[in-house]
Amino acid sequence: MQIDFQADLPLRDVVFNTLRQAILTGELKPGERLMELHLADRLGVSRTPVREAIRRLELEGLVTMIPRRGAEVARITEKSMSDVLEVRRTLDALCAELACDRITEEDLIRLRKACDHFEQCVGTKDSRKIAQADVALHDIIVEATGNRRLVQMVHNLSEQMYRYRFEYIKDSSQHETLVKEHRIIYESIVNKDKDTAAAAAKLHIDNQKKAIIRQIRLENGRDARD
Repeated sequence: MQIDFQADLPLRDVVFNTLRQAILTGELKPGERLMELHLADRLGVSRTPVREAIRRLELEGLVTMIPRRGAEVARITEKSMSDVLEVRRTLDALCAELACDRITEEDLIRLRKACDHFEQCVGTKDSRKIAQADVALHDIIVEATGNRRLVQMVHNLSEQMYRYRFEYIKDSSQHETLVKEHRIIYESIVNKDKDTAAAAAKLHIDNQKKAIIRQIRLENGRDARD
């Protein structure tokens, strides 16, 4: 984990963004303790901005304060994951339907290239690159709706969604399924087939949910044995 100093941001915000990204990408794992002194040394800063960042992360639900233990990365629970994906499932289906009518030829070309790029990233086995390519692909569909309110709603969920998406993407056995689902969504939008596009978008989320639940239960089983 490296701190990315940005001239236009106060140090406390830089530390907050660094820790937040580390949690969202799984670099700081669910249940991992967040010790101020250790993190401050690791980032090369004082304890004060780290302490402030941890408090802000707690407010976002990414950090949990445990009595007599201190701060730790919030665990991914089935309920929290289901709440986010339930909303995203409906929004993604709507985005796919609207994109069938509203996407431009230019954005269709971008979407095809995004599908190709995602497949190339899958070949690298680099989870972070795959996750970034996945986000970029879906962003094209969302933006193609031309509905500012819908775009805003999806983007508000995106950071929360990223954490669950990353858990899914870490499972390499799902990569080929992801590639196929993206292709179906793309072809449905090209053909302006709203029903297939919406159904594919929903299935895309449903498969993520099943895989993440398996991962959560696996991790909980490990915790119980530790």
